[in-house]
Amino acid sequence: MKIDIEKIARLAKLKIEPDKRGMFETQMEQIVAMVENLPEMSERYVGVDPENPMRLREDEVRPSMRRDELLQNAPKVQAGCVVVPRTVE
Repeated sequence: MKIDIEKIARLAKLKIEPDKRGMFETQMEQIVAMVENLPEMSERYVGVDPENPMRLREDEVRPSMRRDELLQNAPKVQAGCVVVPRTVE
């Protein structure tokens, strides 16, 4: 399958240098070929409904560590929460 990388770049509003177009076309063709070769959904996917694969599983309680045990490894804790550096001004 031939990929029109210029059209994809235009739709995605990306600028691709002319000397890189061939490399990107090859990579996109490989990705499409890989996806086309993915196996079909079958019974081996336990818990996945083949008619509706996006249906989420039911939540279930699983064993975990206590909060105070987890917070012992955090560099800074305040009010029972891990304090992290501000990333947005």
